[in-house]
Amino acid sequence: MVDVQDVVLSAREKQCLRWVEEGKSSWAIGVILEVSENTVNFHLKNAMRKLETTSRTQCVVKARRLRLI
Repeated sequence: MVDVQDVVLSAREKQCLRWVEEGKSSWAIGVILEVSENTVNFHLKNAMRKLETTSRTQCVVKARRLRLI
């Protein structure tokens, strides 16, 4: 189980999760942030690992519940 106090999301991970919350694809987020789609996926996978989630949507919901975004 993730301890809220131990989870620290980077600024870029938070940005990516906020755009996922708005329904954007990795490609679209990459265009918005001027990075590659692979870079967006890297940040999202790191956030998912930190929050012990298996999907982008689940990660956004958990980050919201924990008030990380």
